Amino acid sequence: MSKLAVIALGGNALLRDNQEGTVEQQEQNTTETLENIVFLLKEGYNIVITHGNGPQVGNIVMRNDAGENLYNIPQMPLDICVADSQGGIGYMIERALKNVLKEHGIQRNILSLMTMVEVDPNDTAFKNPSKRIGKTITKEEADKMAAAKNWIYKEEKKKPGGYRRVVPSPMPKHIMNWEVIAQNAKAGTIIIAVGGGGVPVYTDEKGNIRPSEAVIDKDLASSMLATQIGANEFFIPTDVPFVYRNYGEPDQEIIEFLNVADTKKLMDEGIFGEGSMAPKIKAALGFIERGGDKSIITESKALDNKAYGTKITMDYDEKDLHKYDNQENPNW
Repeated sequence: MSKLAVIALGGNALLRDNQEGTVEQQEQNTTETLENIVFLLKEGYNIVITHGNGPQVGNIVMRNDAGENLYNIPQMPLDICVADSQGGIGYMIERALKNVLKEHGIQRNILSLMTMVEVDPNDTAFKNPSKRIGKTITKEEADKMAAAKNWIYKEEKKKPGGYRRVVPSPMPKHIMNWEVIAQNAKAGTIIIAVGGGGVPVYTDEKGNIRPSEAVIDKDLASSMLATQIGANEFFIPTDVPFVYRNYGEPDQEIIEFLNVADTKKLMDEGIFGEGSMAPKIKAALGFIERGGDKSIITESKALDNKAYGTKITMDYDEKDLHKYDNQENPNW
């Protein structure tokens, strides 16, 4: 039976920080990223691709602002903006992947799915919005927007005097239509789902599905999806080839293998950055604790090299710790 893997692409897999965000740039980035997962298909894996939407949904929110200010077009709520990004990014990934597979002589059906993710309306995140979206504005502009729309703004730490809107980022409870995703993925169709962490929704007292003005962490939602569909492996491509102890310091140390106990210990020690690696570690750990076989965190261009990447499993064989002792660690 083929292994099933979930691959959680970051929003920067499509749009780099130093780029303008033209469609040509995003198409090139997408194609380069997707080339790195072809090896899984050649090894017989079935795959589900999820993706972030950080840069893209921020741009959509700013287009909302411009449309309202210039043409008096009503603002769309955040759930619609997330759904908008799912459709656009999903289409871009699907089209680029069809072209990549054609070049490699691989025949697979590809299907992009709009995905709603259920959250708890009583999640404590709603009392402490922390996810920053949209453009940076002055305090005067922020006060005006807060009064007009009841939005919450916080000052940017790296840009004193600049303010950005903050929204809740609740934990995912349930991936809707996971059965459809599982059935099609296990039949060999490449599924693109849970874009941007999914469209956040909740179930009201009447059992109706209602929108939630929030965003969901892409890695946590992808981890939950991997569990629900019974995936064997969970990949989180990022911008570094390994997880490190003392990252960025002269004494930084590669962490090649982790079991659950060691991962929790390192999390308690606070060695993972809360705004960067910690959410990925939590997502990877959650998948293993819920029964997954292996989580891999690595650079997207290193996905096809088994000598790279931090592997998290329930437990490891001691010989794994010395598997690459005779190989030179890369200076990427």
